Amino acid sequence: MRPLFLSMSAFGPFATTQTIDFTALGNNPLFLINGPTGAGKTTLLDGICFALYGKTTGNEREGSQMRCDMADDGVLTEVVFSFQLGAARYRIRRVPEQERSKKSGEGSTQQKSEAQLYRIDADGSEQLLVATKVSEATNAIETLTGLDVEQFRQVMVLPQGKFRELLMADSKAREQIFSQLFQTHIYRRIEDKLKDQASQIRALVKEQRARRDGILQNCALQNDEELNAQLAALTPELTLAQQAKEQAVWQQQQAHKAYDAAQHLQDEFAQLEALQQALSILESQQGSMAAKTEELHLAKQAERLGPMVAHLRAREQEAKDAEDKLSHAVTRFTQTQQTYDEAQLKAKDIPELESSLQAQEGIKIQLTELGPRLSELERLTQRIQQEQAQLLKVKAQCERDKAALTALSQQRKDAELSLVTLQAKGDMRLPLQQTYLQQQQLLAAYEQWQQVVAKVEATKTQLAQAAGVGQQLKLQYQEAQQAYQSLLLVWHQGQAAILAQQLRQGAPCPVCGSFSHPQPAQSVQTLPSDEALQLAQEAQNRAQEQLSSARAEYRGLQTHVTTLQQQADDCAVALGDAAKLSLVDHQQALSQAAAALQQAEQAYQQQLQLQGEIAKLQLQAEEWQLQLESLQLQSSGLQSSVDLLGGQLAQLQQGIPQELGSLAALGTAQTQNDLQLAQFKQQIAQLRSHSQLAAEAFATAKAALEAATASKHAAAEQQTLAQHQLEEQLAGAGFADQASLLKAMRDEAHRQQLASAIEHYEQQRALTQAQSEQLSAKLKDKTVPDMLMLADALQLMQLALDSAEEAWQTRHTRMALLTQTHSQLQLADAKAHSLEEQYAVIGTLADVASGNTGNKISLQRFVLSVLLDDVLLEASRRLHLMSKGRYRLLRKEDRAKGNKASGLELEVEDAYTAKVRPVATLSGGESFMAALSMALGLSDVVQAYAGGIKLDTLFIDEGFGSLDQESLEMAIRTLMDLQSSGRMIGVISHVSEMKEQITTRIDIAKASHGSQIALVLP
Repeated sequence: MRPLFLSMSAFGPFATTQTIDFTALGNNPLFLINGPTGAGKTTLLDGICFALYGKTTGNEREGSQMRCDMADDGVLTEVVFSFQLGAARYRIRRVPEQERSKKSGEGSTQQKSEAQLYRIDADGSEQLLVATKVSEATNAIETLTGLDVEQFRQVMVLPQGKFRELLMADSKAREQIFSQLFQTHIYRRIEDKLKDQASQIRALVKEQRARRDGILQNCALQNDEELNAQLAALTPELTLAQQAKEQAVWQQQQAHKAYDAAQHLQDEFAQLEALQQALSILESQQGSMAAKTEELHLAKQAERLGPMVAHLRAREQEAKDAEDKLSHAVTRFTQTQQTYDEAQLKAKDIPELESSLQAQEGIKIQLTELGPRLSELERLTQRIQQEQAQLLKVKAQCERDKAALTALSQQRKDAELSLVTLQAKGDMRLPLQQTYLQQQQLLAAYEQWQQVVAKVEATKTQLAQAAGVGQQLKLQYQEAQQAYQSLLLVWHQGQAAILAQQLRQGAPCPVCGSFSHPQPAQSVQTLPSDEALQLAQEAQNRAQEQLSSARAEYRGLQTHVTTLQQQADDCAVALGDAAKLSLVDHQQALSQAAAALQQAEQAYQQQLQLQGEIAKLQLQAEEWQLQLESLQLQSSGLQSSVDLLGGQLAQLQQGIPQELGSLAALGTAQTQNDLQLAQFKQQIAQLRSHSQLAAEAFATAKAALEAATASKHAAAEQQTLAQHQLEEQLAGAGFADQASLLKAMRDEAHRQQLASAIEHYEQQRALTQAQSEQLSAKLKDKTVPDMLMLADALQLMQLALDSAEEAWQTRHTRMALLTQTHSQLQLADAKAHSLEEQYAVIGTLADVASGNTGNKISLQRFVLSVLLDDVLLEASRRLHLMSKGRYRLLRKEDRAKGNKASGLELEVEDAYTAKVRPVATLSGGESFMAALSMALGLSDVVQAYAGGIKLDTLFIDEGFGSLDQESLEMAIRTLMDLQSSGRMIGVISHVSEMKEQITTRIDIAKASHGSQIALVLP
């Protein structure tokens, strides 16, 4: 981490805002923080530490105690710090809890602590990462830097009196620091993972042993020897039972075959009786079958004469059709003859109509010649009317313009009077606008306050609901826990009962050692299965997870309520006395201000509009005066034109008939003439056409009458011939007349139905008779069997079979259970052996990784010890130079006493005495050199391992005063070497030699009104 910019306001001894631009010190600077005691040198480090973590470097004062007493009440205590991590830049602002003046009104209010964290992009824009919560900002800083506040103090800021902490830390504290710096948490997770796996394997081995006992208990067995003995004894018994079962099956099958044969014989006797009854019924139906046979014979004869009947019917229909055609031809001939006579009579009017047609054609010529004269007359009449109308229009316009000029003059006078009143109202527009904006802002702040208050109430409601849900989930968890504990208790009691079954009088109890067993444990409940126990435990875990989630949600809602309540209080403070008013009061005040502003705005707009209207009225008056003069000249010209056109019209009207005095009348006369011409022509054509058509129709009807008469005579002759032919065939077919023939006729479906019925009857009768004779011959020497006796014998064989089956099933079931138990025991033993082999590896690894063997060094502490050795190599190199070759830092490898963690303790090797002693024996100056060497070495190793943490900045607060001149020079030379390798080093010291050798300084001047900061550059 590299500092970029620091700003402190009313913080520590700084009453005003003081800033430090670290980028102005140059790249990788070595600078001195200089100033008198109490000026605020350490406060610079406090400001950086407070901005990042909300705590000071010495942890002796809280952030709320850092406010400067000399600062003005209006200055807020805050620290803003910008820094760089790798290529990313960040800015954090932190405000401690403090008293501040109210924004409105008198008095003070409590300012809550807050913090904002921003990421600065390459273009200078900022993205907000944390809005207000100080805890979120602290967590984000710890995530970004990889250090908490204690680790930051120890490896990046060495404050007064804190040099020896990193040097003197024990193994546990140093493990915590180093694991965060080197990101060795993965080794801790490996330790935990191995430990969990070892625990799981131990539990599984125990579970397999309990399962094995449960398997034996299910078969009521004590041990494997009893299982093998029962298997050996049961094998011959099962063989004998199998043989007895097979013998009983054979006997039962023989009895069943005898019963089935008797049942079949009895069924054949019943079938013979049924066939004999059916044959009697068929014999009784012979009479009806003979009648159907005769009906079918007559139907076939009628079918043979069917074509002749159809031929006669066709001839009869032809004769009837010919009679109808003759009647129609007679009627048509009569009608056409009458029409022909009427047409000849009307044709005599054609000469008279042709004479009238010629007269109308002469009238058409006269009307055509009159058209041009009437067109000219019409044109002159229209022009005179147009000129007269224009003349009247111009005179009316003159009168209107005179009246408008008078009205405009009066309207302008009225507008000038109204303008004075509107100017007075418009001048109030700006003050009313300011009042409206203030009231609008006040209403918005009030509504925001009300929204926050509503959110507080809603969140409180959610909080109450969450509390109710939490109570329900708590009850569910208690029920699930009780259910699991009950099952577990029953399981343990069942294990005790299993153990009690193995007790024998006179033998010692494996638990208490007693030889008497007055009350052995008994299981009154069914032993739960492992699956039931696992399901109950999973239900308990789910209920616990749901309860934990509900509690976390409840705590989140509590925090949200507190935040919203603080926002509501801040809004109420900002509103001041306005908070006492209601929303309706604020809205009414805003409405009143808006109405007043609207009235003033309307007056101002009316003022502008009225001024424009006055100017427009003046222009209109001038335009209308000019227009009036032009209209008067136009009126005189139009009057002269009207008089001239009147003379031309009177001359043209001479010689034109009065009834045809217009083009419309002429058009009407021409239309009537055209209609009469068309009517005459149409009548002549219709008369000639009608006469010709009537003559043609008369000739056609006469020819049709003659043809119909001849056709009627031919059809009558054919009908008579067909009648004689049918009568000749009737006697030969056995029919007396046509009526008996028609009665005997049947359609094809009926004839097929009769034939099928006769054929089916004959077949059924023959088949039944044959089956009856065959079955009678088969049963000739046999008698009806006794089925009751055979059924009793079959039942006895079945009972014997059931008994043998039951005996075999009992032994077979027991044998299967014992065999399954033997297989389950083999599987359980194999699985237990496999788990024991796994535990031999995993358990050993878990013990080694957890530090339960040897020197009690865990895996993570072993890795850290290797890293610490690297740190001590770098630290000893610098300490060796600063101590002029006397001291080197070593890691203590001896095991600590008791169960105390070991492996990361430090010792110092003294070259003067050739002895190794604890680092606590070093003097103050020696401790400072050792701690400085340790911090610098740690920075080198951390970056070399690239653990995600870049320690490129170090602040040192005092400690150089404990060094002699030569050691001081060595220390300064070491810092300069470090600075040249890319580090930023800030040193706080009163030593004058430091000020002489480090020319880049941050000077802090102490004053009664507060300290001031100034940069001193070479």
